Amino acid sequence: MIQVSHLTKSYAQHQAVRGISFEVAKGEIVGFLGPNGAGKTTTLRMLTGYLPPTSGTASIAGYDIFRESIAARRKIGYMPENVPLYDDMRVREYIEYRAKIKGLRGSDIKRRVAEVIDTCGLEAMKKRMIKTLSKGYRQRVGLADALVHDPELLILDEPTNGLDPNQIRQIRELIKRLGESHTILVSTHILHEVEMTCQRVIIIDSGKIRASDSPQQLIAKMRAAGRIFVEVAGDADVVAAAISRIDHIKKVRSEDLGEGWHRYHVLCESGKDVREPIAQLVSQYGWPLRSIYRDDPTLEDVFVEMTRKD
Repeated sequence: MIQVSHLTKSYAQHQAVRGISFEVAKGEIVGFLGPNGAGKTTTLRMLTGYLPPTSGTASIAGYDIFRESIAARRKIGYMPENVPLYDDMRVREYIEYRAKIKGLRGSDIKRRVAEVIDTCGLEAMKKRMIKTLSKGYRQRVGLADALVHDPELLILDEPTNGLDPNQIRQIRELIKRLGESHTILVSTHILHEVEMTCQRVIIIDSGKIRASDSPQQLIAKMRAAGRIFVEVAGDADVVAAAISRIDHIKKVRSEDLGEGWHRYHVLCESGKDVREPIAQLVSQYGWPLRSIYRDDPTLEDVFVEMTRKD
């Protein structure tokens, strides 16, 4: 559905996107992640025809986004980060207006407007003025706009921006339902939502692709999986020194919990589980052990690991 090859965008001396290449298959829901200034929005704007590239190529459903721009854009439903809406129009009126701009005619307008109002949960709001809508419903109107011409591909830039937890959950469920019949490329900072929604994740940083894999595979590969937490009573320096001598342990840090107890943050080599040798050590010295567990990493850990500057 999307094919990007060596795509670059430069502004004077600043290179916002640096020769990136990736693909999105038909039917996939893919999260497009990166810190502020990483090149996410610039990339999405190039894919949707809003910005020309400095170099490289990209195609949507086989249509080159630059040489066959109109044909490519007919395949795309784009929801920008800040949805531009006409506040003095009613919801249904606005969606009908957008349907006409996108080339729908006659009975197709009425049919598609009714369908997207139902899909996006706007039935109760369809006669309301847009300026009276909450942030959550404004996002739904933007999504209905992106859907009204029945595109094969949805590109969503921060679709949950500024929403409360309940609204985020509703938009997440809506995106999952839309993924049953659409290809979706979604950019968001809410990594928990990506973990629950997306089949694959692309991480971009400083204009370059840093990773492309399923959330589960990225989590499995990262070194943060080697974090062990141990709560032991005893002399902190002695316990930490003893634990640090165990094979495959890279670093030990203690945290005072009071009443003689300490929590030890143990960083070990990737793929190594040292809980058993730690438990044996503690038993050997007779130190009271309250808990020992491995911290399961999240997509947030992967993101920080991939994009941190230290």
